[in-house]
Amino acid sequence: FLAVLGAIGAKAGGANVLRATVRVTFWGALAMALTAGIGAVVGTAI
Repeated sequence: FLAVLGAIGAKAGGANVLRATVRVTFWGALAMALTAGIGAVVGTAI
């Protein structure tokens, strides 16, 4: 899903599709992992 959003955003903005897809996927996945990690430390299901 993140990759699709990155590709759509790149197409809309006229940017490099591959770079945008990788960037959005990487940072989105990292943000989700950090959120899950913080939730696990605090003991809250997110």
